[in-house]
Amino acid sequence: MRAVSYAEFGGPEVLHVAEVPVPRPGAGQVRVRVAASVVHPVDLMVRSGRFPAPLPTGLPYTPGWDVAGAVDEIGPGVEGLAVGDRVIGFSPWLQTTAGAHAEHVVLDAAWLTPAPVRAPATEAATLPTNGLAAAQALDLLALPAGSTVLVTGAAGQVGGFVLALARDAGLKATGLAGPGDREFVESLGATFLPREEQPAGPFDAVVDLAVIGSTLLDVVRDGGGYVAASPPLRPEPVRGIRTFALEVLPDGARLARLVSLVDSGDLPLRVAGVHTFADAAAAHTRLAEGGVRGGVVLVP
Repeated sequence: MRAVSYAEFGGPEVLHVAEVPVPRPGAGQVRVRVAASVVHPVDLMVRSGRFPAPLPTGLPYTPGWDVAGAVDEIGPGVEGLAVGDRVIGFSPWLQTTAGAHAEHVVLDAAWLTPAPVRAPATEAATLPTNGLAAAQALDLLALPAGSTVLVTGAAGQVGGFVLALARDAGLKATGLAGPGDREFVESLGATFLPREEQPAGPFDAVVDLAVIGSTLLDVVRDGGGYVAASPPLRPEPVRGIRTFALEVLPDGARLARLVSLVDSGDLPLRVAGVHTFADAAAAHTRLAEGGVRGGVVLVP
């Protein structure tokens, strides 16, 4: 099968399309024929050789976390899925190095859920990793309806999902974003705050996706909550504030609830551009340029 691959670390130019063996599912797994996937910042970090931790396998790598596609082979012990079912999910790539930027990928069946009815594969592929990151951030905070939450990086992929899910949960969200993002932030029922302004607070919680850091604890009330964008960025608790870090995990059941919100029109999906496998270097370059509003999607 064809897959995006690289055998050395470096710039986008190390990416190429390679012929690799077709994977076979084991017990509890299914193979998905990939219709679309998404490029993430972590893909760029690993490809450049800047990822700070060891990986479970060595080069060459096929990158890619999210997948939208159709089941085309089922391993022993899998129930509830059939060949031909349209599904979405993601591979926890840092643990598996099983990349979705390929014509086929094998995933645990529990990581998958039926794809949205309302969305084409190029849109559906933008949901799993970032949507689950947003959902799990709010799950960690466990805020009751009516609580206030500040979301930094609110116009990014995860930030937009946090705003939409906050609205669905009855939270009062404030989105910190660039001046051109006011319409998007307000369309999700949040109060817009330009990133040049200092948040006033106090807020019941902060989801810090823009990596502003521990100074934001100053705008969280005593006993509130704070979610950092990754484990190394989690600050020590102060004033009874609960601090957490995002470490997104695959979860087909939780993803199914997000799909229902997509199908009801309450969770918008955004695509910044679609590239073929052969154009993967351009996709990496586009994401590295920054300012992307929506998923950078790869298709076979």
